[in-house]
Amino acid sequence: MKIPERLQPLYQDGLIDEVLYQLMSGKEATVYVVRSGDDLRCAKVYKEAAKRSFKQAAKYQEGRREKNSRRARAMEKGSKFGRKQLEESWQNAEVDALYRVARAGVRVPQPYGCFDGVLLMELVTDGEGEVAPRLGDVDMSAEQAREDHALMMHYIQLMLCAGLVHGDLSEFNVLVDEYGPVIIDLPQAVDAAANNNAESMFTRDVNKITAYYAHFAPELNKTHYAKEMWSLYEDGELQPETVLTGLFEEDLQSADVDAVLQEIKAVMAEEAARLARLREAEEP
Repeated sequence: MKIPERLQPLYQDGLIDEVLYQLMSGKEATVYVVRSGDDLRCAKVYKEAAKRSFKQAAKYQEGRREKNSRRARAMEKGSKFGRKQLEESWQNAEVDALYRVARAGVRVPQPYGCFDGVLLMELVTDGEGEVAPRLGDVDMSAEQAREDHALMMHYIQLMLCAGLVHGDLSEFNVLVDEYGPVIIDLPQAVDAAANNNAESMFTRDVNKITAYYAHFAPELNKTHYAKEMWSLYEDGELQPETVLTGLFEEDLQSADVDAVLQEIKAVMAEEAARLARLREAEEP
């Protein structure tokens, strides 16, 4: 096919040799299958902010650190330069997140770099060399659903241990090859510790994935992996090797304010009595 304008620089620089076809067009990007030498790869062309329909982008960008103070100030002011830097930050965030979660042990497409708003990365294929299907297009047995769900919970656990929350995880952002699920689409990944919305996003991610696998293994609906993992994370006890159970018992017992006040009064009375005894002992 004719090489799209946004892919021309990559073609001219020899990063790609041919554009084979458009794979998909979504709310934030258009993805093409390209040939680089003997390898087939994906070229994800990010849409400009004005054309991108990803909702509440600012909520996802909260907590992202910008080391360059000039760029950070420009991004805050919303100047033309700042908007350009904000776009680059959004695009590079996916590359950074891919490398970061891959180091943590999560299966994601291998990135080859982001060039002028185009992310070049591995094309995930099935056992026959065709483009791997999305999880939402895959049927499976109850046993397979339980196995893959456990693996996805482990991947989400590893991401959280690495300090990241996907933020938009569902059956449409997971591919399935012959080895199992592969997580994709991470430009909106958020910092688990620095973003005030991280817990709600994390809970939504876990529950969406669980709900899909529960179509095939209904007992998964009774699990509470989101609450279990986040509770361990907040307590500093979540580690990559932590064994998850899917069980979580909330502490629903409200504080007994009257009992607490009685304890405080008792301590104060005891202290008053002690001081009185000391005064009596000091009197001639």
